[in-house]
Amino acid sequence: MEVSASAWLVIILAIIAANLPFFNDRLFAIIPLSSWLAKPFWFRLFELTVFYFSLGFIASLLESKAGNRFPQTWEFYAITSCLFIVLAFPGFVYRYLRKQHG
Repeated sequence: MEVSASAWLVIILAIIAANLPFFNDRLFAIIPLSSWLAKPFWFRLFELTVFYFSLGFIASLLESKAGNRFPQTWEFYAITSCLFIVLAFPGFVYRYLRKQHG
């Protein structure tokens, strides 16, 4: 896969993974919960963390396939985690800040 295509793939997957915990009520978007049990906010944050690290694993695989993998320091993880949280903002607004009519 070309480097540009793999970068765009990671960006698109990041947008989807960051919003996935907020747009559905299934555990990790796979396991359905009972209809009376809503997913709590702390579990959505846990899912967001798991999706962040799994996306990082996918990105590191794509980077190592394209060539040499660069070493990452704490600054890289601080910036990418903040960016991942910013990407999750539309899902957070949809779930918690949107006014429910009816």
